[in-house]
Amino acid sequence: MTSGKRGEQRSSALWGTGNRGGETRSNALWGKGGRGFVTALVAMLAISVPLAASSNGHGYKAPDTYVAPVLKKLADGNGNPKVPVIITADPTLDTSLGAVKSLLARSGLGPNKNLGLVNGFSIVLPAKKINDLTGIPGLTITPDAAVHTSGYSSSQLWPYESGVSANWSGNTAPVAGPTAPTIAVIDSGIQTGRADFGNRVLASVNLSTLPNNSAGDGRGHGTFVAGIAAGGAYGYTGATPQANLVSVDVMDDEGMARTSDVIAGCQWVLANKAKYNIKVANLSLHSATPSSFTTDPLDKAVEQLWFSGVTVVAAAGNYGFADKASGVLYAPGNDPFVITVGAIDIGGTKNRNDDQSAPWSAWGRTPDGFMKPDIAAPGRYMVGPVPASSTLVAERPTSVTAPGYIQLSGTSFAAPVISGAAAQILARNPNYTPDQIKGLLMDSAKPVDGAAVGSVGVGEIQMSKAAVLKSAPNPNLGLSRFLVNDPVTGGKMFDAVSWTDAIKASVSWDAVSWDAVSWADASWSAVSWAQVSWDAVSWDAVSWDAVSWTDSAYEDAAEGDENNGGGYALTPEQAAEIMADPETAPAPGDLPADISAAISSDTSSTDGTGTP
Repeated sequence: MTSGKRGEQRSSALWGTGNRGGETRSNALWGKGGRGFVTALVAMLAISVPLAASSNGHGYKAPDTYVAPVLKKLADGNGNPKVPVIITADPTLDTSLGAVKSLLARSGLGPNKNLGLVNGFSIVLPAKKINDLTGIPGLTITPDAAVHTSGYSSSQLWPYESGVSANWSGNTAPVAGPTAPTIAVIDSGIQTGRADFGNRVLASVNLSTLPNNSAGDGRGHGTFVAGIAAGGAYGYTGATPQANLVSVDVMDDEGMARTSDVIAGCQWVLANKAKYNIKVANLSLHSATPSSFTTDPLDKAVEQLWFSGVTVVAAAGNYGFADKASGVLYAPGNDPFVITVGAIDIGGTKNRNDDQSAPWSAWGRTPDGFMKPDIAAPGRYMVGPVPASSTLVAERPTSVTAPGYIQLSGTSFAAPVISGAAAQILARNPNYTPDQIKGLLMDSAKPVDGAAVGSVGVGEIQMSKAAVLKSAPNPNLGLSRFLVNDPVTGGKMFDAVSWTDAIKASVSWDAVSWDAVSWADASWSAVSWAQVSWDAVSWDAVSWDAVSWTDSAYEDAAEGDENNGGGYALTPEQAAEIMADPETAPAPGDLPADISAAISSDTSSTDGTGTP
């Protein structure tokens, strides 16, 4: 089997075999070759016909079967996902397609669509089955999907600094199509039919029971979140543009939702995860009431998703302080199992050393004593898609950067960076558990210099490192021993009573999560349970007079950030730095055309970074 560029010779439909790329052709009308030329041609044909007959009757040897590199990687890798492919056969080999169909029929597989124009057919088949076809000569097997080798790009800095752009294209890119991981956006809906998402929004469901909720995405929040996680429009590419999406609308046009509707959204995801291959659920919202994860029904709902194999990503919230811990008080970000995400301000430079926690990003202990967030991602001055008629546009007209795009800040928009990163990991390792996804992202994170301990979790996402880690430690290992069988669902549930007894008996109950693995540069001093004063975690510390006992939840929208002029835009100088760094470099075609042109035309650089 061969892959990549073919080196074999090709025949011309009129002239027999020629060297591809270097052959010479006669003029279509034979030019002025004269009688001598014709005589020579006749003699040449007289010699070549017997030689052709001694080959395979068609004048050349059939090429080896070609398998696109991305399919070969799937065929030779772990797992056996079903992949949509197009199989074509060399037209001179009359028996090739018949042999393929016969072989596949023995496994109960048949073509979806015959493609006589290219002497082939389309079919969905297990990836391992591709290897069975390589013994049949003359085949070409390519993905029947929008597998991009270029065309993704962002004019913003955050995708390159976080490292998610490095796997937009090429052999390491996820495969788009039905088998791609799906991200459920439990939010205000997603505006479909726009270039950002193409045909990748597999389903849309409206579960909001509030009266002020428009069809589609009247708020605009969910569309923005989806764009950061998986947008694919040129110049606005999100974290993983190959990922599929499902839109679970639980929020009205003012950015509010009933907690019961959010729980119903989780329930819908659980019921449909197999149908749509939902691997990740993004919740950029939080409840209105501080709570313990052991009793909050929204926490219980996201845990059911987690235990069933769906990686849940939640925003930490935008009620933080620049100079002290706020705590992470609300579901679902207060749940110890899920990945809770804080927001980083990347400062408008490629240099990670000047990044800092966004001043409004919530951090600190949950009411149960856990440190949150777990990890941080860019979340300040982000530009993403929004419906032009949405209430976000009406409320923030000066933040609109272009028709259909707006600049916003918030942990709401840091969370989908992590959701997209999780989808990238799952595209390569579809059998990874949510605990492993969380472990990979945390173990590969980069500490943020100068940040208060715990304010950004273990640090800032470093996708280039997460993509190549060979082991996936479990940061929830200490919690796992408190999982028991759920008599109602048949799955797992958390035994809160046993856990409460354990933490009161020993502050070292969770040591196994950190002592059993090497957490690279992650500093876990803030996670020491010896520092937790259980008197301070007592629910007596909560002023119940201040709690509104309404059944409501809120988006984690922008808080206090004015338009800074179009987000942290990517400059040619920054792009040159990024391209020179193997950890962050995307494919050249994944940079915006104007920036690529500026890099290639800059001959005044003296230090290789695009800076004179």
